[in-house]
Amino acid sequence: MSVHQTLAAETHELLAALGVDRAHYTDGTLVVTSPITGEEIGRVVEHETEEAEAAIGRADAAFRAWRLVPSPKRGELVRLLGEELRAHKAELGRLVTIEAGKIVSEGLGEVQEMIDICDFAVGLSRQLYGLTIATERPGHRMMETWHPIGPVGVISAFNFPVAVWSWNAALAIVCGDSVVWKPSEKTPLTALAVVALFERAVARYRAEGNTAPDHLVELINGSRHIGEVLVEDPRVPVLSATGSTAMGRVVGPKLAKRFARAILELGGNNAAIVCPSADLDLALRAIAFSAIGTAGQRCTTLRRLFVHDSIYDTLVTRLRRAYASVKVGDPSQSETLIGPLIDADAYTRMQKALEAAREAGGTITGGNRIALQGYDNGFYVAPALVEMPSQSGPVTEETFAPILYVMRYTKFETAVKLNNAVPQGLSSSIFTSDLREAEAFVSDTGSDCGIANVNIGPSGAEIGGAFGGEKETGGGREAGSDAWKAYMRRATNTVNYSRSLPLAQGVRFDVES
Repeated sequence: MSVHQTLAAETHELLAALGVDRAHYTDGTLVVTSPITGEEIGRVVEHETEEAEAAIGRADAAFRAWRLVPSPKRGELVRLLGEELRAHKAELGRLVTIEAGKIVSEGLGEVQEMIDICDFAVGLSRQLYGLTIATERPGHRMMETWHPIGPVGVISAFNFPVAVWSWNAALAIVCGDSVVWKPSEKTPLTALAVVALFERAVARYRAEGNTAPDHLVELINGSRHIGEVLVEDPRVPVLSATGSTAMGRVVGPKLAKRFARAILELGGNNAAIVCPSADLDLALRAIAFSAIGTAGQRCTTLRRLFVHDSIYDTLVTRLRRAYASVKVGDPSQSETLIGPLIDADAYTRMQKALEAAREAGGTITGGNRIALQGYDNGFYVAPALVEMPSQSGPVTEETFAPILYVMRYTKFETAVKLNNAVPQGLSSSIFTSDLREAEAFVSDTGSDCGIANVNIGPSGAEIGGAFGGEKETGGGREAGSDAWKAYMRRATNTVNYSRSLPLAQGVRFDVES
């Protein structure tokens, strides 16, 4: 039996075990391939415009019922979803590996992120706090309250095919909203599996005597035009979209035109600074994970590295050895650290970026395609270490591939300026044992990114902190902290419990009664 036949059969077995109707992944027109082999593993049913609009209508009706349920009761549904994810972590993690090409630990880790955000959201369901606000008017009370806002649209990308949905959905559901999900055309099978698990949680929720409407989560599959339906529908007041900056330039204005709320998670061209006092053993491990994990296909992947001139030769020599030692291959195998690029287009983009770097004076180690017997249609590449004379050419652009551009610096202030001198502003880090450098980096004159780390890489965010970035990264925030506020509407309420009517700011307006 070939690798392809084994993967296709295993994929179908996993989907069946997770409760997905076979017709949804065998009778459609959207051909799904595994990046492991590049060959077909399913055919997903695509939706037409009218079907997407109908799905939004069903989600809108579900929202109107769900908002009446007390938030701690809504949290109970998310708790049950977390239990389903725990029970099926191995199966869903394996499906992520097959469909997105992630190594085993990263596939399982993505499902763990889903479990973690469910736990976070359950606690949050009893903490949707407003404020009591001091008022200048005697006999009055002023407060703010938070209310469900409506169906939340989620457009997710292939690189985190299930975690990003959960960051939005877990919060939206406890906030009293419904969810309409348009996954990447490259990873629709994992979406089918997640929705099936959610429906299992709903069934258990009802069996425990609770009330939940149908269609709390709607899934719409298809190409770009289906996503446009979600972007343009006035019944969707909040839209979370993960993808390229180019996508954001299209989506953002359309949402603004109808005054919808945008949660944009766009490009990331993340940097790290390695200072003279850095622990090089620690820095080496962090750099390697951040730069080559997920085959460089994370939005938080480390793409630019600024190394102090005094330690440059030592660190770069060690990096070359580390790059040469990592196992590239089938992500299903336990010893593999780098799986495939998602498809041929990703490989082409990588090679164009490397050629541009070479033309700009870069010295390239790695970056070549690796031929693996039995995996001829998979795009496996050696991670590329590119020493650049300056931050120019492709260095200022994001290429979704394992390319790390390395540059020298001599002054700390120069390194911080270089960190900030790109259009994107997602994640950043510094490696130093100097307290002043560390504090300066995270201060208001330091990194201009939404994430700024000290002595860890820019990758590996936890769900407790709000995730997102500035500038061309879009400004959106998802997951922890107070990101829940994006999924609710705020009202300021003033209650007069006196028999007089004093006006604010000393205004007098007397009329005859």
